[in-house]
Amino acid sequence: MMNLLQQLSQPTARVFLALIFILSGYGKIAGYAGTQGYMEAMGVPGALLPLVIALELLGGLAILVGWKTRPVAFLLAGFSLLSGLLFHFNPGDQMQMIMLMKNIAIAGGFLLLVAHGGGAYSLDKRSA
Repeated sequence: MMNLLQQLSQPTARVFLALIFILSGYGKIAGYAGTQGYMEAMGVPGALLPLVIALELLGGLAILVGWKTRPVAFLLAGFSLLSGLLFHFNPGDQMQMIMLMKNIAIAGGFLLLVAHGGGAYSLDKRSA
């Protein structure tokens, strides 16, 4: 029973982690001007938005299918921490601090993927 849970938990975790990035990437395309303005208001160059969208969409898809899981998860963990600190670190605002903690938790999930890989149902496993 434990082996089955382990086999199913990794692809499930990948789907859950990937969805937030895939949906967020598409959302940034749909609301490009607004997202770019928000980035600039927070002191982040809006010219970086295409890179952010590419990382979210392509990184999310790579995690979803378990391709290059460890390096992509490492990049997304760093992105989650950095974006959390840049956009949500505001000790005077409880909601922003909750959003920061969400980003930290996501980074933790990605670090588990770095440590354990994509699991049994991943493209990484098929090429091994």
